Amino acid sequence: MSRIVCVHGIAQQTKGSHTLLESWYPALLDGLARAGHAAVGRDEVVMGFYGDLFRKSGARAVGSVPLDATDLTDDERDLILGWWKAAAVLEPAVPGPGDATRMRTPDILQRALNALSHSTFFAGLAEHLLVLSARQVRLYLNDPRIRAQARARVNAEISAVTRVVVAHSLGSVVAYEALHESSQARDVTLVTLGSPLGIRGLIFDRLEPKPASGQGFWPTSVKNWVNIADQGDAVALSKGLAPFFGEALSDQLVHNGSHAHDVRPYLTARETGAAIAAGL
Repeated sequence: MSRIVCVHGIAQQTKGSHTLLESWYPALLDGLARAGHAAVGRDEVVMGFYGDLFRKSGARAVGSVPLDATDLTDDERDLILGWWKAAAVLEPAVPGPGDATRMRTPDILQRALNALSHSTFFAGLAEHLLVLSARQVRLYLNDPRIRAQARARVNAEISAVTRVVVAHSLGSVVAYEALHESSQARDVTLVTLGSPLGIRGLIFDRLEPKPASGQGFWPTSVKNWVNIADQGDAVALSKGLAPFFGEALSDQLVHNGSHAHDVRPYLTARETGAAIAAGL
């Protein structure tokens, strides 16, 4: 059992725990070093991997035929429109919903997908992969089997010796819910990176346990919670989570450069290293 449990985000269905840790582990060490903390051994870090739950048996990911704007459900549409509006505010290169455009299609969703292809996070992603990213969020929140299995995967890695859970993107939702269920976690520090937990309606209001009176419940196994976001991260639509989960939560901003949502610059940030070090 390991002292640090990592939880990945969306679009990792063709990878695995070992593959992901090849990039997560050295980046995590750099963050610790920048915070003045000694390195931790590779055997002290583990990945709670659930990405393959979105991969159909055989070889292909969910949505085995190429997806486009016509395949979007209402929830997926709302999420993509939210990403688009945020990206347009944060990045001058991304045309916003109200901007004049020369694009031929009048379809608002097609415009959103085209615009997001110019954002720093989604640049280079084919349209069907953008749709797939939104679909994984929806499937986690709406498919009880996937939701239960993802949380079980994370909880299988959490033990009484776990001191820190580091969760990125959709993984922060999985980790949050898993920690509510965990029978092993004690006095854990939760570090969320680029988290969408504060997206009202689509995510926050569908959490388990369900928020009450506009406030989410703090997992009893969590001693400290540090939420880290890049101001330019369109996935983390609400940069601060303290208004949602209480003032004891520490919100911190970092600058990840041109890859605002990438987990590696999040991990190498001094702020992330300091949060992990404090938990250890």
